[in-house]
Amino acid sequence: MGKYIEVESNVKLYVEDIGSGTPVIFIHGWPLHHKMFEYQFIDLAEKGYRCIGIDLRGFGKSDGPLDGYSYDRLADDVRAVIDQLNLQNAVLVGFSIGGAIAAKYMARHSGYGISKLLLLGAATPSFTQRTDFAFGSPVDAVNNLIIGAHLDRPKMVTDLGMKFFAKKGSASFTAWFTSLGMEASAQGTLKAAASLRDEDLRSELPLIKVPTAIFHGRQDKIAPYELAEQTQLLIPGSVLIPFEESGHGLMFDEPQKFAENLHRFIIG
Repeated sequence: MGKYIEVESNVKLYVEDIGSGTPVIFIHGWPLHHKMFEYQFIDLAEKGYRCIGIDLRGFGKSDGPLDGYSYDRLADDVRAVIDQLNLQNAVLVGFSIGGAIAAKYMARHSGYGISKLLLLGAATPSFTQRTDFAFGSPVDAVNNLIIGAHLDRPKMVTDLGMKFFAKKGSASFTAWFTSLGMEASAQGTLKAAASLRDEDLRSELPLIKVPTAIFHGRQDKIAPYELAEQTQLLIPGSVLIPFEESGHGLMFDEPQKFAENLHRFIIG
């Protein structure tokens, strides 16, 4: 069941909400939306869980204002959804930039309503390299994505999609996956990419206190595996599970292993 939730004046987010039981909140990657998790929704709902997929502002069916794409604002949007749905003891799942926003939420809102955190191919602690952080993507690589979005957004999205996977899918799957990125607004795509480039969560990850698992593909060409290792070092007690045969889209590259570990983490 889909619904719209107002997170600030004149800004509504689309939220997919199916099933019943323990809530599992999914935050998608850039520039995708909640449908990237459709296989997990089917599987978990049938196992007795309530699956909640949030389209971040500017993406999917949500409103796309010109501003409000900082991690702080995006985390506050997540809080508004949790408050309005009265969610408690939920599992928060974030993929790529969604992982960074989930981590920001845990630090900024002291983990309100969340009992466990799962980071998938997360863009943490910092997606880009810095003078004192040698991991992640060069800043120029993200700048090139932004330039590409300005010049030819469909090509940028298509090219990015080709880097997502370690295993080649069907032409139909590739077209479907690319279509998810094209449903984003131009302003959301550009502004969120700037946040992905500029934000740094190294000082905030140690504030996360709930049980945390990190799933990450060894062959990830978008968020290198070393980011997962750095994230694990900063989140107390976190567990890192490598996906040896996966790229960035680990839930598609190793679906059975992903489903088994996801369910094990939720019930464990």
